[in-house]
Amino acid sequence: MKRPRRLPTLLLLLAMGAVPARAELVLVVNPKNPATKMFPSQAAQFFLGGSVLFTPIEQAEGSAIRAEFYKKVLEKEPSQVQAVWAKLIFTGKGKAPKEYKSSADVKKAVGENVNAIAYIEKAAVDDSVKVVATVP
Repeated sequence: MKRPRRLPTLLLLLAMGAVPARAELVLVVNPKNPATKMFPSQAAQFFLGGSVLFTPIEQAEGSAIRAEFYKKVLEKEPSQVQAVWAKLIFTGKGKAPKEYKSSADVKKAVGENVNAIAYIEKAAVDDSVKVVATVP
């Protein structure tokens, strides 16, 4: 029995845009922040409550960009990150990051806080934020 050929179907779906392409992510800070470069692994500590040097800003819960950031930078599933923050909040050792619905809202929040750090799609970068790392 012959196997069905899936490659043409996949190529057709890609051409039609039915399979989402992963956006390149960047870590951003306020343009007035003195930070100029950071490794994604360094940024992870801010998003896991390990340091208060920066104020983490989150994308919307359940968003694809948030899941991708957690996987690539934090190396955790969303439920694992939620558990980390639940413990920090319960013990009084941390306050969960504020979350915003879009990269535009995230950029606005970063612009209003010189100590903020966030992640957005590289395509969304403009003068309102400064890129300190690119997420591979």
